[in-house]
Amino acid sequence: MSGQTIVAASRQRPLAREPDTDCSFCPRLATFRDSLRAAQPEWHNAPVPDFGALDARLLVVGLAPGLRGANRTGRPFTGDSAGDLLYATLIEFGFAAGTYGACIDDGLRLAACVITNAVRCVPPQNKPMPSEIESCRSFLAATIAALPELCAIVALGRIAHESVVRAFGLKPAAFPSRMAPNMSWSQAKRRGIACARAHRRFCSPTVIIAPATTPIPAC
Repeated sequence: MSGQTIVAASRQRPLAREPDTDCSFCPRLATFRDSLRAAQPEWHNAPVPDFGALDARLLVVGLAPGLRGANRTGRPFTGDSAGDLLYATLIEFGFAAGTYGACIDDGLRLAACVITNAVRCVPPQNKPMPSEIESCRSFLAATIAALPELCAIVALGRIAHESVVRAFGLKPAAFPSRMAPNMSWSQAKRRGIACARAHRRFCSPTVIIAPATTPIPAC
């Protein structure tokens, strides 16, 4: 199936269970968000929602919105250099169509793919605290549960990887994000989740493959 056909079949609409615009689960992030709203009132300055289709087979999970990227534009990985690389790669492999213009109204559409972050609000210095990662995990679990056709999850970085694993109720130690050079797969027979190394274009990415027999995270 071509990328264009997938785009036509995809249902581009907001996913359920997004944080409230004024989410107060993480006081430090809420305070930082309020300061940004005062300094840059034209920016998004709110939790950044998922971007993609409900029939997605692929989920990409990043760390958190970038200060001048997703926090400014309101779309994951949009407006900074990370987006340039990610969206070019998705277009190349048929998971996106159109032209990435680094803005939310560029017309770019995802094809059977959803992009989200482990933490939905921008953290100071791009460093969320463990409690903030944990507080936001319910939204990540809800996103996973809302995608019935999901086949694979690409986690970009250690924090995203561990948050995904924990969303399934598992321990990150059993599914390391960094593997030995001669190890292409690390599979746990219990629950049937496998981890594999992804393309080295990105920083320490892993692919988490959850077969149909794998229990969906509780929302």
